[in-house]
Amino acid sequence: MALTSCNDLLDKEPLDTFSNTPEYWSNTDNLENQCNTFLNNYSGYGNGSGGGWFYFKTLSDDQVDNDSHTWTYTNVVAKSSNWSDPFVEIRRAAYIIEGVRSSFLDNAVKANYEGIARLNRAWEYFQLVRMYGDVQWIDKVIDSNDKETLLAERTDRDIVMDNVLDDLKYACENMTGTNKQRFNKDMALAMTADICLWEGTFCKYRTQNENGKAADNTRAQKFLQECVIACEALMAKNYKLREDYQSIYNSVDLSKDTEIIFYKPYSKDAFMHSTIDYTVNTSGTHGMSKDAFDSYLFLDGKPLATTEENTNDAATLVNGEYSLANVLAVRDKRLAATIDPVLAFRGHAYSRAGVAPFTASTGYGVAKFDNTSLDLYNRNQIGTAYTDAPIYWLSIIYLNYAEAKAELGTLTQLDLNNTINKLQARAGLPDMTTTPADDPANNMGVSNLIWEIRRCELMFDNWYRYWDLIRWHQLELLDSKKHPNVFLGANLENVANPEETLKGKYLDASDGQNRIYERKHYLYPIPTGQLTLNKNMKQNLDWEISNK
Repeated sequence: MALTSCNDLLDKEPLDTFSNTPEYWSNTDNLENQCNTFLNNYSGYGNGSGGGWFYFKTLSDDQVDNDSHTWTYTNVVAKSSNWSDPFVEIRRAAYIIEGVRSSFLDNAVKANYEGIARLNRAWEYFQLVRMYGDVQWIDKVIDSNDKETLLAERTDRDIVMDNVLDDLKYACENMTGTNKQRFNKDMALAMTADICLWEGTFCKYRTQNENGKAADNTRAQKFLQECVIACEALMAKNYKLREDYQSIYNSVDLSKDTEIIFYKPYSKDAFMHSTIDYTVNTSGTHGMSKDAFDSYLFLDGKPLATTEENTNDAATLVNGEYSLANVLAVRDKRLAATIDPVLAFRGHAYSRAGVAPFTASTGYGVAKFDNTSLDLYNRNQIGTAYTDAPIYWLSIIYLNYAEAKAELGTLTQLDLNNTINKLQARAGLPDMTTTPADDPANNMGVSNLIWEIRRCELMFDNWYRYWDLIRWHQLELLDSKKHPNVFLGANLENVANPEETLKGKYLDASDGQNRIYERKHYLYPIPTGQLTLNKNMKQNLDWEISNK
């Protein structure tokens, strides 16, 4: 009974919501309902008052929480939705795959729905692998009597990701449709590009000591090439970069947007979200770190260390507010679209276009997701915002393509002109070349070209930064003792008697805390409940030791 009721692979959902017969699966309305349930797993800006967690994960060196600065896990837990929830959806996918194969539908229709199910199985396994590493690969509906499968060891993460790639390729070949709010072939291609770039770079940079597996360049090249193929397929279509950077993040209607591939729609008074919790919270918002601020180039295309522009980053007092106008005027235009034009800190709260005054942990408030043309009520009240959330769009494809080709050593100037330099132009920056100058801030041990491609187009987006540090094997950059800029904020040298704690002339948002990196942080701990149920399942590296 314990096994049946607790093992995540045996969750009742979705078994008790349908009659599992060929007749059921031959009804496309039933299939649509089952497949559309997967859409709930793409959280966008959150639902109702649930907040914008898809965009405002705080464990990074780009953003500083206004309260806790620690790792996602500091101890082994008994259970976790990070582990259990994906298995619910994997089980749903298995039911759909087996069911649609038993149906009386045309083969093309069957293949489309199987593609949707396999796409989402791939997505869930990708989440599990990057969080937990090795994980049981399950490609069927499990019966409670199937002890061999239920009590099996975890599958090698490389094998799981090979299966993920097979699922993705099947989806790309067989899915149909064009609705940007629903699953379709282009969305599958975008997901394939994203996952394959992650896997390719992870396998290139991983180490035996910290990841349990040595780097594998052959494997890396395979996945990076699949990323390139998926990107090229999308770039050959009619998507077009929009002129305005910020409006991709705060539009009330992305349905006809030329840059959008897949998004989550919201609707006023019907289905809304709460990014307000993170952008104008009166208890304090999560601010941009100095580390992130300094990553933006100057308008001459050069970084902080080599620019000929004015590098003074101190705000100046203008009409009672500490203005960043002069600072932002010489920087990459994306910076001014991402943060507020004045500082917001204790003793100097800021009201963005009429919302309740707020402060930011670092002084740099995040304005990127706020649409100031909406009614004040919908910008000021929890759970009332209705801007659409982009999930996959053309900028991501440009970035993935350029990075994958740079990692493969095949990136040309024409490639740059067709991708990164379009983003550069929108940001007011000169073109990038295949031989950019040295940046003394390059602390990742990569070429100048790869370093420049990795800059700030996706600042704060989709929790990208944290997983980027994982795949680049740079998680150590989150160690605040070794890299104190991760907790530093704005320059307050012109502020008389600031209430904030300073380190030198910069706001210190650490609250006296330190975040120390250990190799175990590359993986989450397996919940102890699962280890109790399955004695063949072993804990991840160093987590058993840390919990004793």
